[in-house]
Amino acid sequence: MKAVMITFNQALTEKVEYALTNLKIKGYTKFPEVTGCGTDSGDPHLGTHTWPEINSAILAVIEEEKVEHLLAVVKKIDAINDEVGIRAFVWDILQAV
Repeated sequence: MKAVMITFNQALTEKVEYALTNLKIKGYTKFPEVTGCGTDSGDPHLGTHTWPEINSAILAVIEEEKVEHLLAVVKKIDAINDEVGIRAFVWDILQAV
């Protein structure tokens, strides 16, 4: 099993949720309002007067064979919406209860 955390501008919520549905990823946790700054480019999303945009995040623990498909969709969403921002991070799940 792998954990995939996707952080994205709230404007992409519908596209991310559609991707999860399309890939039959049912179990996930959504963090509707997260703030932060990307390392590559773009403006901070801090929910403040100066930087008003806000991100969301989704954490899904999925089968290893679905990871590459999900990352490909995230990459496609990012290419189409490069001004908005989306990133995905993957790590191993060693145990779950």
